[in-house]
Amino acid sequence: MFFRYFAVILFSFTAMSCISTSKEAPKAVLVIHGGAGWISKGNVPDSMEQAYINTLKASLLKGRAIIQKGGSSLDAVQIAIEHLEDSPLFNAGKGSVFTYNETNEMDSAIMDGATGNAGAATGIATIKNPIQVARAVLDHSVHVFLSGSGAEEFAREQGLQQVDSSYFFTQNNFDKLLKAKASMEEIKQDKLGTVGAVALDQNGNLAAGTSTGGMTNKRYGRIGDVPVIGAGTYAENGVCGISATGHGEYFIRYVVAHDIAARIKYANQSIQNAASDVIAALKAKGGLGGVIGLDAQGNVVMPFNTKGMFRGYISLEGEPVVALYGAD
Repeated sequence: MFFRYFAVILFSFTAMSCISTSKEAPKAVLVIHGGAGWISKGNVPDSMEQAYINTLKASLLKGRAIIQKGGSSLDAVQIAIEHLEDSPLFNAGKGSVFTYNETNEMDSAIMDGATGNAGAATGIATIKNPIQVARAVLDHSVHVFLSGSGAEEFAREQGLQQVDSSYFFTQNNFDKLLKAKASMEEIKQDKLGTVGAVALDQNGNLAAGTSTGGMTNKRYGRIGDVPVIGAGTYAENGVCGISATGHGEYFIRYVVAHDIAARIKYANQSIQNAASDVIAALKAKGGLGGVIGLDAQGNVVMPFNTKGMFRGYISLEGEPVVALYGAD
């Protein structure tokens, strides 16, 4: 067993960009995020703060338990994401935001760093855990990316749990849609609650997964970066696993997740430098958000260029470490 217990190393962030500047990264077997955006002490009610922390910690513990038992990084990623999807706190699964047409259209993806296989789905409307659709595509389909009614038909054939659309209704998200439509705003939110996870198992295999409800008030079947392999989700053994959150159009244009991997693989950058450089460059181009990642040695990165990002990591034996704000 090549993992050991590692002491917690605190992240420091620049005041301007909130990008991690730590010279030494902590080590972990699992890292997660619950979205990046205008997350600050004043924007997250005190009554909700502990709920976010507790849910993130529980997700880390569930995913880590898989790895401790010798399970796969793919299973750890899926379990960790499912826990976040089951919470109304995040924009994924239960807490997904509403489209212009007052519906929920969810996207998900998962990638196996050992084989390069991947599964992705978009336009999910009635499957309780969208990450399960992506995993089923990876495991049981000759295709990589399924959409809409076809993705749902495939999910039903695989026996995945189907729910009524009312399961995804939350008053807070519906009110946000009504406000956006009344003001004729395009997509504008206080936070972007996409969820994701990256894991490194005891066999050295990396996996990454991401799940989202998309953006409030989105139209015309808009698809973001989450299910686009290489944009919002990517994993490659010996290199890194990455899951992204933020303004998906920018993450697609600049193929953010794969760009980080390419810098590590071809330019010999550390994961810390590669991820921080890409997220800083993204901000310069107008793209807001962040990523989480692990490299082959279990080094953690969680850079973001917004006010905050719900995030956390856990080592094989240590306690979960969770942070919400840029100053954490």
